[in-house]
Amino acid sequence: MLEQARAELPYECCGLLGGTPDEITDVFPTANALVSPSEYFIAPGELIATLRLIRERGLRHRGIYHSHPRGQNFPSRRDIETAYYPACAYFIISPEAPMARAVRVFEIRNGSAAELKIEPV
Repeated sequence: MLEQARAELPYECCGLLGGTPDEITDVFPTANALVSPSEYFIAPGELIATLRLIRERGLRHRGIYHSHPRGQNFPSRRDIETAYYPACAYFIISPEAPMARAVRVFEIRNGSAAELKIEPV
């Protein structure tokens, strides 16, 4: 995710995450249809195709990620308003942040965001 975020500067990158009920195991990069430095959108056709690919691989849709190329990796008001998958984790990448804080993850539900702990395995 971090490599993709750096490669797509100055624009936001985005993608989906798949895995088992207990962990996220696979990254599925997608295109940012908006080609924007301040927002992202996965085109419906690509979203459906990627969700289908996740399912075909025997995985569950576990998360969504995108980058904030120049800002803090904390959910923006728009990120919170458009968090349509409450069962998923929302990863936000800051390609210019120190490695220890370059990737953060949040649970976004009912108009609020709570940071989750990332436990690499």
